[in-house]
Amino acid sequence: MSDDVKKAIFPAAGLGTRFLPATKASPKEMLPIVDKPMIQYGIEEAIACDISEFIIITGKHKRNIEDHFDYAFELEDKLKKSGKEKLLEEINRLSEINIAYIRQGYALGLGHAILCAKPFVKDEPFAVILSDDIIPSKETLLLDMIKLYRKLKSPILALERVPTHEVNRYGIISGVKERDNVFRINSLVEKPDPENAPSNMAIIGRYILTPDIFDILAKAKPGKGGEIQLTDAINQLLQKRPIYGYLFEGQRYDAGDKLGYLKATVDFALKNKELAKDFGKYLLEVARKLKH
Repeated sequence: MSDDVKKAIFPAAGLGTRFLPATKASPKEMLPIVDKPMIQYGIEEAIACDISEFIIITGKHKRNIEDHFDYAFELEDKLKKSGKEKLLEEINRLSEINIAYIRQGYALGLGHAILCAKPFVKDEPFAVILSDDIIPSKETLLLDMIKLYRKLKSPILALERVPTHEVNRYGIISGVKERDNVFRINSLVEKPDPENAPSNMAIIGRYILTPDIFDILAKAKPGKGGEIQLTDAINQLLQKRPIYGYLFEGQRYDAGDKLGYLKATVDFALKNKELAKDFGKYLLEVARKLKH
């Protein structure tokens, strides 16, 4: 098995029910944060970590994800004739990356989505990136996890402390701190009741996994919500090998939630050179009106 992580899986076959009706016929992963769809932020994050192969798990109504990362000849021709070379370069920047698309026939959960990628991953370690967890480019979460994997040769899960009343939205771990930000995981539970949660350390949307997870997923039975839960499979893998958590203390936006999505949109807009000044003025005007 390789010591390096060169492949990343992007599960994108979910139904996106929290954003209905916007996601009735359009993928949640294609909702824009300012001028880029959510999934593009994740792809760019992976590229910055020298990941070179991408596997996107898609489902019904997801064809426009493929279209987004493909060439658009009519649009390109129009931009060329209009002299908009910079914009042309921007839309084509990711068109030549190596992406495989796998259709998940039924939305059977995150664990099943990852299992669908087995033929492409083979015997290599791989990253899993959940596109609706937006991590700003200044953060080095995924890169830090990959470096930790090289040292430990074990699966690494990204963790974040969350308010106790929110633990029922996440997989939660019990673990022992080994050094700064690194925990050896003892157990995991999917979306526990707050009063029964083993901690407030939640698994967030970045994983470094090893191919031995596939055999467990292939035999897994539906868990919470009738889905094949990745958390359950990792719990079983814990019986065979150590698994670690990396506690992230930087900025993350849960853009799978409407409020988190709006926060990401506002913050990214305020960092956009073309928008920041005028948008900032507008927000101040809105804030003044709310006070009256």
